[in-house]
Amino acid sequence: MQMPMPTAAGFGDVHPTHPPLEQLPNLQFCLHSNPSWPEVFALAFQHYIVMLGSIVMLASFLVPQMGGNHGDKARAIQTLLFMSGINTLLQTLIGTRLPTVMNSSFAFIIPVLSIIRDFNSRAYNDEHQRFLHTTRAIQGSLIISSFVNIFIGYTRAWDKLFRFCSPVTIVPVVCVVGLGLFERGFPQVGKCVEVGLPVLILLVLLVIAQQHTKLVNERAYFVLERFSIIFCVKIVWAFAAILTAAGAYNNVPEKTKLHCRTDRSYLISSAPWIKIPYPFQWGAPIFAASHVFGMMGAVLVSALESTGAHYAAARLAGATPPPAYVLSRSIGLQGVGMLLEGIFGAAAGSTASVENVGLLGLTRVGSRRVVQISAGFMIFFSIFGKFGALFASIPLPIFAAVYCILFGLVAAVGVSFIQFANNNSMRNLYIVGLSLFLGISVPQYFNEFTASAGHGPAKTNAGWFNDMLNSIFSSAPTVAFIVGIVLDNTVEARTSFSDRGFLWLKPFNKNDARNDEFYSFPFKVHEWIPTRYLR
Repeated sequence: MQMPMPTAAGFGDVHPTHPPLEQLPNLQFCLHSNPSWPEVFALAFQHYIVMLGSIVMLASFLVPQMGGNHGDKARAIQTLLFMSGINTLLQTLIGTRLPTVMNSSFAFIIPVLSIIRDFNSRAYNDEHQRFLHTTRAIQGSLIISSFVNIFIGYTRAWDKLFRFCSPVTIVPVVCVVGLGLFERGFPQVGKCVEVGLPVLILLVLLVIAQQHTKLVNERAYFVLERFSIIFCVKIVWAFAAILTAAGAYNNVPEKTKLHCRTDRSYLISSAPWIKIPYPFQWGAPIFAASHVFGMMGAVLVSALESTGAHYAAARLAGATPPPAYVLSRSIGLQGVGMLLEGIFGAAAGSTASVENVGLLGLTRVGSRRVVQISAGFMIFFSIFGKFGALFASIPLPIFAAVYCILFGLVAAVGVSFIQFANNNSMRNLYIVGLSLFLGISVPQYFNEFTASAGHGPAKTNAGWFNDMLNSIFSSAPTVAFIVGIVLDNTVEARTSFSDRGFLWLKPFNKNDARNDEFYSFPFKVHEWIPTRYLR
C-alpha cells in the first residue's frame, strides 16, 4: 500500500528551506580572487606546513626499511618536497588549474615495500648500498609506470570513464578520500597524546571561539579564522620542545621518544645547508618488469585519489565541478609529474593532497595564487635543507591532530554533492551507502590482513599481480569508485537519469561558458596545441 504524501497542515511548509547551491556560501576568496600579498604569503606558508607532515611520515616509514641513514632520509624528504613544488606549479598552471597541492602518495607503500623485500635478500657491502639500489629500482618503476597515467590522461580515456560518473558516484568517492585516511588521524595522535591531543582540542576551541570573537574584535576573528593551524602548531611545538629539554622523555620507551621528542628526527643535524635535487642523483635507474607492473596499481590508485580531491577542491574554491576533459588532462599531467619524480629519484609518486584541500575549507580561501606561492616555499625549503629540516622536526602527532580536522572537512564536502541527486531515492541511498561502507571496510580488511600475515590477501606466485591487486583494494577511494560506478550504471540506470543528478552535471562536461572562467589556460595554448588534445 502506498503511503500518502505529508501535507502542509501536518508538517508545516513543505518547500525546502535549503535549496541546492552550486557554490558554497561564505567563501572569502574563490579560485581567481586573491587576498593581500602579506596574507597570501602567510596562507601559503600554512599550506606548506600542512603538506610537510605527510612527506615526513612517508619518508620516516620507508627510508629506514630501505637501509637509509638519517642523512639519506633528509635527502629523500628534500627530493619529495622539491617534486611536490614542481608538480603543484604544473597542476595549477596547465593541469586542473584548481588550488590543489600535489604531495607524496601513501598508495605507493605496497609496491615500494615489495621492492624493499626483493633487495633485502641480496648481499651488499653496507646498508647505504642497499638504500641506493632500492631507490634506483623505485626510480625505474616510477619512470615506466608513469606512462599509464600519461596514456589514460592524454588519450582522454579518463574523460570517457568519468562521463559515466554521476553525483551518486562522486559522493562516496569524495567522502572516503577524507574518511579513508583515518589511520593518519587519531591513531597517530595517540602515539603521543600529551602533544597531539592539545592541538586537536585547541583547534576545536578556536573554531568555537570565532563566533564570539567576531562581535568583540574583528582583527582577532580574522587571525583565528585564517591562521588557526599555525597558531596551534606553534604553541604545542614549543610545549613539546620544553618537555624534551626538561627531560620528560629521558626514561620512556624508544617509540615514545620517536613520536614525542623534537630532537629524534635528526633531520637538522643531517640535512645539508644547500642541496639542489638533480636528475639521477642516486645513480642510473634499475628496471625490472615485476616492479613496474606492481607499481602500475599504485599509479591508478593515485589517479582516483587525485580525482576525488579535485572535486572537493573545486567545491571549496567556488568553482564549477571539474569537467571530465579537465580531469583527464590533469591525470595526464600527473603522469608527467611521476615521470619527473622517477628521473629525480623520489621515493614515491604523487597525488593531490587531501589535507591541503581541507585547509581551503578551514580558511575559506580558495585562491589559486596562495597555492602557487606555497609551491615556491616547497622548492625553497627543499634546496635550503637546514631551514626545511627545522619545520620537518615537528612531532608527527601534531600533524596528525591537524589532519583530524582537515580530512573530516573533505569528507563532509563529499556529502554535500548528494544535493544534486535525488536524496529521497532508495536506489541512490542503496548505492551511496554500499559504496561508502565497502570503501572503508574492504581496505580495512586488506590492511589488517597485511599487518598480521606480513603480506596482502592476494598472494600468488606472480608478485606483480599481488602488488597490483593489494594496492587497488587497499585504497578506499578506488573501492568506493568501483562499487559506485558499477552499481550506478547498472541498477535502474536508464529510468533514473534525472534522479542520478546527470541533469545538473551533464552541462559542465560540455562546453559550458562557466568552465572557462576557472579552467581555461593562462595563455593562448590553443595557438600551438590542437583543441582535440585539450578537450
